[in-house]
Amino acid sequence: MKRDSLNLPVFQPGSVWLVGAGPGDPGLLTLHAVNALEQADVLVYDALVGEAVLDLARPDCERLYAGKRGGRPSPVQADISQRLVRLAQEGRRVLRLKGGDPFVFGRGGEEALALVSARIPFRIVPGISAGIGGLAYAGIPVTHRDTNSAVTFLTGHGVGGSVPDGIDWAAVAKGSPVIVLYMAIKHIAAIAGALMAEGRAAGEPVAVVSQATLPAERIVETTLGCCAQDIVESGIEPPCIVVIGEVVRLRAGLDWQGAAAGRVLDADPLDLRSHRETG
Repeated sequence: MKRDSLNLPVFQPGSVWLVGAGPGDPGLLTLHAVNALEQADVLVYDALVGEAVLDLARPDCERLYAGKRGGRPSPVQADISQRLVRLAQEGRRVLRLKGGDPFVFGRGGEEALALVSARIPFRIVPGISAGIGGLAYAGIPVTHRDTNSAVTFLTGHGVGGSVPDGIDWAAVAKGSPVIVLYMAIKHIAAIAGALMAEGRAAGEPVAVVSQATLPAERIVETTLGCCAQDIVESGIEPPCIVVIGEVVRLRAGLDWQGAAAGRVLDADPLDLRSHRETG
């Protein structure tokens, strides 16, 4: 493929690009993301962006960490936004690199609005969200014609660190066949309890994917009633994506990474009834 024929955009000085780095595997970066890395003067990156991605930046590109991790000291969002403004006002090409997609639980919208207020030109470069791409790598589609025609994406971690306010758990439990949770490990017991209280079955399949798409990826298959205990016993750690619903059963037939390592796949995975750690 000839890069010159793609007419990739020029990163103008004094502008900011908000770029999604995808779920982790550098091969899942978009061409626009790689183009940004090759041109940026300064890289402001978050906690979910790995070294393999950062190393694609120009050797003389300044790297500034701006990661936010639950339960740990983190930069204030307003300070991050103002830093982007100041760097752009210095005439630099500022790349704000975020794990996944900047507009999916990534606060990209907040940062973009701060740039608008300061009249800083910007570009949005979407990335593959972990809730889709990370699950696909694990062999779990978020939709399948035989199981669901709707999916709900939720954050399990509110602004203050607690279970998010304002979620209508009754509506979610009754209306969404598949639920994908970001940043939910800390509060998974409360979330599972809320869903079961509103009618979800304790035996409903659940998968927890840690370090999605990376060599250190781990996957725990469990149930809604047992997931909190199984997560603790497995020792699995964030960052994790949690998926609840019948699509989890499809992993027995769609675990393409496991197949490459010699695992025999199930041709009729929707009949599977056993779920335990396989990653």
